[in-house]
Amino acid sequence: MSTEVLDRFGAQAPAHSHDEAHDHAHHDTSENTIFGFWLYLMSDCILFACLFAAFAVLRGEVAGGPTAKEIFELNYVLVETAILLVSSITYGFAMVSMQNQQRGRVMFWLAVTFLLGAGFMAMEINEFAHLIHEGAGPSRSAFLSSFFTLVGTHGLHVASGMLWMLVLMWQLSKKGLTPAVAKRLNCLSLFWHFLDVVWIGVFTVVYLMGAM
Repeated sequence: MSTEVLDRFGAQAPAHSHDEAHDHAHHDTSENTIFGFWLYLMSDCILFACLFAAFAVLRGEVAGGPTAKEIFELNYVLVETAILLVSSITYGFAMVSMQNQQRGRVMFWLAVTFLLGAGFMAMEINEFAHLIHEGAGPSRSAFLSSFFTLVGTHGLHVASGMLWMLVLMWQLSKKGLTPAVAKRLNCLSLFWHFLDVVWIGVFTVVYLMGAM
């Protein structure tokens, strides 16, 4: 009897150890991915810092063209800002739903976030089109070149985040809330909130200070 018990436990021990090692390896991989994504965000911070610095230097170089106070509509930009900030809140709801293993709610809040992002992009494209139509395009002055570059780069990041969101929604519908999908949702959460922080800087430095 004792031999059988020892044999049984001896046979089970390697499998248990293997499962623990697998879970530990998966945990390490997830942590490495998040850490690597933080490094990417830090490099993006450097990119936007350079664009902000260029705008700060060139904001007065209007070459006889329109100034920031003449072309910026603060109320319009306030609506843009509100839309993007609300999208950050709705993405937070998606993350809470993910923690509660509610796939349907995650899909819903991601869809709402995507629509808010689309609304923000539509307003930004409309603003650019209006400025170009009025003769205030990026080639008009150094000020406008730096403005279009800074705001346009942020807009490209938002568009990239929306595309990433669509891919994750597709993966979520096909695979469910797997650890891999949850890890990607966490990375996108960092990215989306980072874009909100950058936009607050854009709104303050470019639009608010320009309109004043």
